[in-house]
Parts: sequence; structure tokens; C-alpha cells
Amino acid sequence: MALPPLRAAIVPVTPLQQNCSLIWCTATMRGAFVDPGGDLHKLRAAATQHNVTIEKIILTHGHIDHCGEAKPLAEEYGVPIEGPHEADRFWIARLDEDGKNYGIRGVVFEPDRWLVEGDTVTVGDLTLDVYHTPGHTPGHVIFHHAPSKLALVGDVLFQGSVGRTDFPLGNHQDLLRSIVEKLWPLGSDTAFIPGHGPPSNFAHERQHNMFVSDRAMAA
Repeated sequence: MALPPLRAAIVPVTPLQQNCSLIWCTATMRGAFVDPGGDLHKLRAAATQHNVTIEKIILTHGHIDHCGEAKPLAEEYGVPIEGPHEADRFWIARLDEDGKNYGIRGVVFEPDRWLVEGDTVTVGDLTLDVYHTPGHTPGHVIFHHAPSKLALVGDVLFQGSVGRTDFPLGNHQDLLRSIVEKLWPLGSDTAFIPGHGPPSNFAHERQHNMFVSDRAMAA
């Protein structure tokens, strides 16, 4: 039986239990960390365990639990950081300050590449499509690998819930619009890895999610 083109391992990091994902191309065994917020020893161990060569770091948004230690990890591996959208520069600029408030490490950085709607990100032989999905933060993006029917959605959507919008620059209507206009068109059979909690799929959320189910959105 042929290997799937993409594999993913979820590594919860920081006291906020953020899902850092290690994704890799099974053809090349080259991979990327998605949202390495901290606990770098766990991330190194995951890369070693799965025998993955790290070639980049990709980020969904600028909150500390998702990117607080992106820069030191990128420097350690000698790899670029791609993402998020530049509208999250506000959040990245305050990582050091937020780190002190949360009691976790936050290192300010400038990504090697800001991402915009329509960009693609490569990992080994894989190509991920980038969608700009503001609401939780203004510069939030998600990554979609169409052949695998898999999306990495950060803090836009969770199993049974949606991202918070009570932080600075959050906007609840923008968040709902991002889910309905950007996520749902990817297909109900799309599975997703959220920034916190267990994975799910869009069909389940369209039926059961109290915030964005088809029934809730029609009310």
C-alpha cells in the first residue's frame, strides 16, 4: 500500500497546550514545523523520532503560543520562517512583552516571507495553499493540502468551537466570514488540525458546531 504524500504529528507545546504540527513529505522525508510556540526539546525529539529533515517553519498567526520560539528554532535548524500575513506584525512585535505576561519565552522576529492569499508554501514535494483568514487575528492564515484533504487552521476553528475574538484587533464577524467563505469551500470531507484540542473535519463542524454549523449560521 502506497504511503500518503503527507504525514503529520501533533506536539502540544507551552502551558496553553498549543498544537504544534510536524508535517512532512513522505517522498523526501523533508518537513516543517507549523506554529512552534515553545518546548523546543519536544519538537527536536519529534523530528528525530520520525526521521524528518526540517526545511522551514510556517506560521498561522502571531500569538505567542504559536510563534514565541519560532526564531530560536529557525536559527537552530538554519531554516526560513514563512508566515503569517503582515497584518500580524502588531502581535509579533510584542512577543517579548507577552512572554513576560504569560511566563513563557517570546522572541521577536521578522519572517523571511510574509504570506498573502493565493500564495503557496512547499514542504519537500508537497505544495500547500495559503488562505488569509482574519478574525482571531488580522493576519491569520491557514494552510491546505488539497491532495490529502487536510487543513492546518490555527485558531480559526476548533472541534465544537471557534477562535476567540476578544483580543486586540480581533473581529468576530470577520472570523465567521473566514470560516464560511474560506474553510467550507475546501470541502466537507476536509480534515483539520486546530491550534488547540483534537482534530476534526468540516462536515462534523457544519453539523454540530454551535457557532458555525449550517443551522447556527442560518438562524
